[in-house]
Amino acid sequence: MIITALDYKTAQSALEFVEKIDPSLTRLKVGKELFTCAGPALVEQLQAKGFDVFLDLKFHDIPNTVKGALEAAASLGVWMVNVHAGGGRRMLDAARAAIPVAGEAGGTRLIAVTVLTSMDDDELAGVGVKNTAQQQVEVLAQLAIDQGLDGVVCSAQEVGLIRSIASSSFLTVTPGVRLATANVANDDQRRVMTPTDAIKAGSNYLVIGRPITQSDNPLDTLKTIQKQISS
Repeated sequence: MIITALDYKTAQSALEFVEKIDPSLTRLKVGKELFTCAGPALVEQLQAKGFDVFLDLKFHDIPNTVKGALEAAASLGVWMVNVHAGGGRRMLDAARAAIPVAGEAGGTRLIAVTVLTSMDDDELAGVGVKNTAQQQVEVLAQLAIDQGLDGVVCSAQEVGLIRSIASSSFLTVTPGVRLATANVANDDQRRVMTPTDAIKAGSNYLVIGRPITQSDNPLDTLKTIQKQISS
């Protein structure tokens, strides 16, 4: 399934974009910039248009603060929300306590960011992490598994690794997805993969931003990606 990243600076721009697409083809990701500008009201407007919302705020703070923030996020009825696995065991425990485990009938999914797809081995070393990106992803993914989270955010390049240590129900959400034919640079992404290769690797959800939002016809682009991954 595709998650379209709404990398816009205003609610108006985001709402103008979603009028061009179909909620049956994609869920939506609202990140820090857009949420800071537009707040919960935008989330509610997107949901009213039939879209499931992934609130991508990457909470990382002391356990009680994260718990309160997640309770507020869940009260909005968002489909998915995330924290940084690097916050540690007690923070993840508090996060899990804030959001009941989602069942088949619905509920908010709680996932953890492992290593940002903008980072590589050299950048990790620069902040004192001795592990490679892949090794650090494994450490943090295992922590998320142990603390009962629903999944992780990781590069599609590490999905095979996650699949080797997690149950089949454990979700993998993969940013850094780039179309093979897209006229867009990797920008700040370092560990990238095409949609087809990401699905072959075992990704559950592909987070795709600029290749869709900067497309001349985003609806057609979504349909094309869906055809690629369905085949």
